[in-house]
Amino acid sequence: MDAVRPVFYVSDGTGITAETIGHSLLTQFSGVRFQTDRLPFVDSPDKARAAAEEIRQAGAEHGTRPIVVNSCVDSALTALLAESGALMLDVFEPFIEPLERELGESRQQRVGQAHGIVDFEAYHRRINAMNYALTHDDGISMNYDEADLILVGVSRAGKTPTCVYLALHHGIRAANYPLTPDDLEEERLPAKLRQYRNKLFGLTIDPIRLHQIREERRANSRYAQLDTCKREVAQAEAMLRREGIEMLSTTHASIEEISSRVLEHLGINREMY
Repeated sequence: MDAVRPVFYVSDGTGITAETIGHSLLTQFSGVRFQTDRLPFVDSPDKARAAAEEIRQAGAEHGTRPIVVNSCVDSALTALLAESGALMLDVFEPFIEPLERELGESRQQRVGQAHGIVDFEAYHRRINAMNYALTHDDGISMNYDEADLILVGVSRAGKTPTCVYLALHHGIRAANYPLTPDDLEEERLPAKLRQYRNKLFGLTIDPIRLHQIREERRANSRYAQLDTCKREVAQAEAMLRREGIEMLSTTHASIEEISSRVLEHLGINREMY
């Protein structure tokens, strides 16, 4: 089997930008095995030298050239990282020169700005959205007047992580409602959801995958039995179709894809943070 290729996401800040872009790039190469590591807050020459040495050692250990996805804005730090001998992929470089030329202004190399608190209003909107998602998770609170959207589906279909992602990355107040066995027997939307029909989006999942997830949570329980999962998924999908509620299977979809499809369908256009 081919050697593992070490990949480092290096940043003078959190490293989220480098990791997000780098992950998207690596998924295009399914025939290569990657070992990834994030090196955040590389914001001084000493840290850059230490990072370069760690990268160089990884290359020696695996007998292959490392890859660095770099979002450091200081070119001096980038030069130090390049001394590792790695393939350097700068996430900003392809865009800076065209932007400088178009805007007639040189960029300001301010370290750690990509995920800093530069807009306090937007930051507090995200925090409030996260609090909303947590207090309206799994039907804990069902006052949905302030909800931007409500995810509906059987237990463990992916509603909670999607709500959290929408809150953190889009400032969306997302609630979720788990369809209980009693709800499913009714064969129609629960009464508490009907007045919020325009905010609803259904999530479904392959019963076998649901069985695996539930087994991890409550092994050997009736809740986790495959027959239970098959019955609940079938009833939920039938209900949502009958009620005309759009739904998406989460079985092979990432949280990012689920979130984008939900926002697109509901016509919610919110900047990503």
